[in-house]
Amino acid sequence: MIDTIFAALPASFVAGVVEEPQVYYFSLGATKKTVRLDAQSCTVEEGRTVAEADCVCKTDESFFASIWNDGYRPSMGDFLSGKIKSNNPTALQLFLRAFGKQ
Repeated sequence: MIDTIFAALPASFVAGVVEEPQVYYFSLGATKKTVRLDAQSCTVEEGRTVAEADCVCKTDESFFASIWNDGYRPSMGDFLSGKIKSNNPTALQLFLRAFGKQ
């Protein structure tokens, strides 16, 4: 299921939402992906392909699927409990908007 989500990202990308290039690294259990966004494009790479990403997101696959498919938005409690971890939660919001999700 997670691979299907990431495979569909380039086609569902909304051009113009991201103003500056951004690199995201997702560690979702066994799934590791690097996603590069700029004003016009989205590319998805297997594994960690950068030394430092602008935004790192660590959670499990089912929690990520809930965010993506069900519209769940992590609460402060989710971050404080460690259910989801990120060095840049604001960038995660931008990531969702770049694919038409609020």
